[in-house]
Amino acid sequence: MKRIILLFVLIISVYYSHAQLLYDIIDGKFRVPSYETPRSMLDGIYYTKLFNNKAIVKYNYKTGGVVDTIFSLNSLKNAPLKSISGYEFSPNESKLLIYTNVKMRYRRTFTADYFVYDLKTKDLSTLSDNGPQEVPLFSPDSRYIAFARDNNLFIKKLDFNTEIPITKDGVAEKIINGTPDWVYEEEFTAMRYFVWSPDSKLLAFVKFNETNVPQFSFQLYTKQDKTDKDLMLYPQLIKYKYPKAGQNNSQVSVCVYDEFYKSIKTIPLSDGDKNYYIPRINFTRSADQLAIFKLNRDQNQLDMIFANPKSTVSKLILRETDPRYVDYENIDYTYFTADNLYFVNVNENDGFRHAYLYRMNGTLYKQLTKGNWDITNVYGFDEKKQILYFQSAELSPMQRDVYAIDLKGRKTRLTDGRGTHNANFNSTFSYFVDNASSAEDPNVLTLRNSTGSIVRVIENNASLAQKFKSLNLPHKEFFNFTTSENIKLNGWMLKPLNFNSNRKYPVLLDQYGGPDSQEVLDRWQVDWEYYLASQGYVVVCVDGRGTGARGSEFRKCTYEKLGLLETKDQVETAKYMAGQSFIDPARIGIWGWSYGGFMTLMAMSTGEKVFKAGIAVAPVVDWRLYDSAYTERYMRTPQENFSGYDECSALNRADKLEGRLLIIHGTADDNVHTQNTMLYIDRLVAADKQFEMQLYTDKNHSILGKQTRHHLYTRMSEFLFRNL
Repeated sequence: MKRIILLFVLIISVYYSHAQLLYDIIDGKFRVPSYETPRSMLDGIYYTKLFNNKAIVKYNYKTGGVVDTIFSLNSLKNAPLKSISGYEFSPNESKLLIYTNVKMRYRRTFTADYFVYDLKTKDLSTLSDNGPQEVPLFSPDSRYIAFARDNNLFIKKLDFNTEIPITKDGVAEKIINGTPDWVYEEEFTAMRYFVWSPDSKLLAFVKFNETNVPQFSFQLYTKQDKTDKDLMLYPQLIKYKYPKAGQNNSQVSVCVYDEFYKSIKTIPLSDGDKNYYIPRINFTRSADQLAIFKLNRDQNQLDMIFANPKSTVSKLILRETDPRYVDYENIDYTYFTADNLYFVNVNENDGFRHAYLYRMNGTLYKQLTKGNWDITNVYGFDEKKQILYFQSAELSPMQRDVYAIDLKGRKTRLTDGRGTHNANFNSTFSYFVDNASSAEDPNVLTLRNSTGSIVRVIENNASLAQKFKSLNLPHKEFFNFTTSENIKLNGWMLKPLNFNSNRKYPVLLDQYGGPDSQEVLDRWQVDWEYYLASQGYVVVCVDGRGTGARGSEFRKCTYEKLGLLETKDQVETAKYMAGQSFIDPARIGIWGWSYGGFMTLMAMSTGEKVFKAGIAVAPVVDWRLYDSAYTERYMRTPQENFSGYDECSALNRADKLEGRLLIIHGTADDNVHTQNTMLYIDRLVAADKQFEMQLYTDKNHSILGKQTRHHLYTRMSEFLFRNL
């Protein structure tokens, strides 16, 4: 009897330890603590950081020592705010914008209560008393603040403490001034669509007319105020404008407000076709040149237009075309020099993402970077030294390093060539914080000078490294293989704890696969694959065709056929693993989230019986159901590519599904609508295909919440234990 009790206790303790490992991973115990990016001051000698959400503290770059406390709630009597969510200096550093009471609208945009603090007078005042504000922006002379509220724009004149409305036509679900609609926020990743002229006299903004954009709605079943325990007898209906592929987008126009004349002019951009995007606007170094970036709906032509904001006369300066699509993200790397004679531009004209220097009339001056590798970020241009600082995948698509290159083409690698490095430069480019990690080592934050020499180590996360090392979990191994189509693919593999090469193990493919994404990077990332490895699974991740850092041909070859080549590569990965001596070819699984969920369904429906089980979380099942800007970038419209949409539809392949499937969705997913899952399971039922399903009440695309995440990953783990 004692032996039975001892065995029972041992089983319970082992189960608990395994469950605890899973929860520790999910809860972020092995995630690197968030590190607030230093905010460089104008002199480049000092930086500031938010301390305990109560104070803004000034530090010395070289020593890391505290120099001063710029602002502290504790020093205020009867402070009108209890905590600081964020802050921003005015351009001349005489004032601070501080905000609190953040309320998210979608994934990025939010409203908040903003306050203005005068560093000289120590006076703290509200930005506006007429309701929460959005994305306020100081004028270059620090005398004004433009901000949005309720679809309209306003200006606060700090000298006189007055608030002036710029627009009055903003109406919910119809007209939006200066802030993005849903699809612009999600797919062009911008929160603010207004900019000041260099002389602070003009404010340019984008006006969105979403009147004719179709509306989507979903229900909320629980009260969002968790303190209210009463049942919500009738679900709340959430409605918002969401343009699906081929449907009406917002009509956009670029307007300019003249502060002196209190007038608004519209820049004429349309040549008859009003179906275009304005992903960005920005002034050059001249108040007479507003740079407007205009992208056609098919997103294969990007125009940079210089418009005179007073006369509204505009001129095409640079046009980039691509037989597939132009990457809008390259716009953010555009830099206009102080003398207004040149600008830096990043494009893929030679097949890789590289930097070029153009004259202001749009003629090419010189190509700055060159080679069979991609630039992956641009940090800035030091005009005094004539040096461009950037990040690239030159050494390997699986690595990132920071580089400097001058106008003579002399290039210097500023980081050590191992793992993944991200940089944050100060205002004078004399220092940068190198945030470096690898699959073996958590992030180390190092201050380096402009030549890459180490000044000091800011944080080495040694305790986290030791904590993870003490678990004695297996290590990720990087590998590559060549497919039957002669495509070389990169991947990582995590073998089980106490791996025995003479045993046969089940394998789970962990993948995402979306355009220009990358999962196979030498970086610190501890996810549930480590838990699965502790449970006897091999976990493999391979970046197939369409993923990033391997040039435009590899990245864009999936054009008009999303999911076909990527699925082939995951099936090839499964077959490659099946050929390994330590893999049980009858126990191969696949899982993914969002695009990865779509890939799971497609891979299990090829007609080849290679996957025993799969998990699809929040999957797109037919690209007609997803938003216009993302889908059409890679697929064109359904009207133009009807057969492509049919061929790339998981809905149309539901009757071919092979293997056990668990499909998961949050019922309040405003991004990939739960409609996708509902339509897919309807097809499965019609095809007499059994499946398992898990819904999460009122959860969005990320399915967040500590207890919810525990439930989610336990559910997925138990599904694998039963079926793989």
